[in-house]
Amino acid sequence: MHCRHILFLFVGLTIGGKWVAAEKAKPITETCLVCMCEALSGCNATAVCVNGACGIFRITWDQWVDSGRLTIEGDSPLTDSSFTNCANDPYCAADTLQSYMVKYGQDCNNDEREDCYDYGAIHYMGPFNCKADMPFTYGNIFNRCLRSAIRDGKPQKSN
Repeated sequence: MHCRHILFLFVGLTIGGKWVAAEKAKPITETCLVCMCEALSGCNATAVCVNGACGIFRITWDQWVDSGRLTIEGDSPLTDSSFTNCANDPYCAADTLQSYMVKYGQDCNNDEREDCYDYGAIHYMGPFNCKADMPFTYGNIFNRCLRSAIRDGKPQKSN
């Protein structure tokens, strides 16, 4: 149920046009964002930062910088708190991942398409190591979430 609540949150943002970078391409589906969140943090928004990775998506400083230093409204990318403010805001963090995949998206599992499996690998292992096997726990939760979404008829591809 918690997973569905997060999915509704992301869908509502897309429909409501409240994405920070709404005019940019968004290769990651809402379903994929939910599965990343589940695998990385259990979508637990109370854990702020763990070993330098922050928010429900466990975004790192380097990912945030590579994505263009997105900020929450009223914040500046130059303040000391702008990274943690964005990474701990689910909307800003989701936009950060979208920008990161626009920049680094690739076919990591050699199935001749770029999809959620690739984005999950890129986010967790980095764009230059995404062809390696996902760590067991992350991969197990991530793939189970995706299989469940497919079984429930949730879209896996971006429009």
